[in-house]
Amino acid sequence: MPEERLLKWFAFEHLPGHLKEVSFHFHSLALDLCVLVEPGPERTVALRKLLEAKDAAVRAKLSPGG
Repeated sequence: MPEERLLKWFAFEHLPGHLKEVSFHFHSLALDLCVLVEPGPERTVALRKLLEAKDAAVRAKLSPGG
C-alpha cells in the first residue's frame, strides 16, 4: 500500500477503551479505502470526510446528546 499521510489521524491506540471502539472502525475503513482506491484528489477528499465523521463520532461518544 502506498504511503498515505492522512492515515496518521486515524490512529486509535492512544485512546481510552470506550473511544477506541468507535475510532477503530474508522481506521479500518480508511485502510480499506487506501487499498481499494487509487491515490489522487478524490481519495484524499474521501479520507478527509471520513476523518471529519470519525472526529464527530468520537465527540458524540464523549458527550452524548451534544
